[in-house]
Amino acid sequence: MVLLRKILFPLAILYGWVTQFRNFLFDRGLLASTSYDLPVIAVGNLSVGGTGKSPMIEYLIRLLSANHQIATLSRGYKRTSKGFVLADAHANAFSLGDEPYQFHQKFPGVHVAVDADRRNGIAKLLQLNPKPGVILLDDAYQHRKVKAGFYILLTAYGDLYADDFMLPTGNLRESTSGARRADVVVVTKCPPDLPLAQRVKIEQRLNLLPHQALFFAAIAYDDFVYSENARVAVSEVRGEQKLLLAGIAKPKPFFDHLKTDTDVVKQFPDHHDFSEKEIAEIVHDVHDRKIITTEKDYVRLKGRVKPDQLFYLPIKTVLLSQSETFDQILKNYVGTRTANR
Repeated sequence: MVLLRKILFPLAILYGWVTQFRNFLFDRGLLASTSYDLPVIAVGNLSVGGTGKSPMIEYLIRLLSANHQIATLSRGYKRTSKGFVLADAHANAFSLGDEPYQFHQKFPGVHVAVDADRRNGIAKLLQLNPKPGVILLDDAYQHRKVKAGFYILLTAYGDLYADDFMLPTGNLRESTSGARRADVVVVTKCPPDLPLAQRVKIEQRLNLLPHQALFFAAIAYDDFVYSENARVAVSEVRGEQKLLLAGIAKPKPFFDHLKTDTDVVKQFPDHHDFSEKEIAEIVHDVHDRKIITTEKDYVRLKGRVKPDQLFYLPIKTVLLSQSETFDQILKNYVGTRTANR
């Protein structure tokens, strides 16, 4: 695989030129980009997957929903539906996609919608009653047809965009110059005890513009795992024989947080659609033990495995420092945009 990526290096150069030219056309106004008179916050990355976009969207919902009607708009990756879909009582992980459905389950007061055409999706959201006061665009950093008012760029610790290269040789969707569009850059999935000296090195490596703010964040795991009707302390679960299952981009931290030598571990591709054969194999392997999975996988497996066996471990984004500054930057943007409407 590594050799193939090296062989495809000329394609990576070509892809980089194409994306840079596309960005040039949008930056110069030669391709149309629509802006809006309400706060629109885009969360995304330069690389493919695994930077913690969903936990960041949930962080923003918790931060802003007390004072604003929030709407989220996602593409709805791997959903079975087409066009614009607004989550309702009949929604599921297949009609919305796993991450939007997760938002819908956790935050019932939020408008959760999916549409590959972000401009059409925003237009539909603005017809709702109550009308959203803030729109959060999930995985929309490269969607230049929409001009968000505020951009949050995520990059994972140990896998910085500054150290990466264009697809297919590397994992970048666009060149590192795209980072200039960000208002805030967050280095996610950091060790909770990341030393100050290491933060300074990362800051120097990213070389942000003067107006851009840099923050460092970690993933915080809940103290409990949850099933449909129960919860069990993680400290208790660690002592049991269990099956750990994940279909996310980078599952190693999840497995390391829970596993012991006696556990069965099953890893699947990101956003995996579990077949009936795979479900049967999982049920066969687990016997009467618990299945512990991620929130994203739980919404796909719920109803297909015994509810008293299937548990998920919630996660949250936690800022390592200056969380009040981060929160205030977002609140100031939302407040200013709202006042100027």
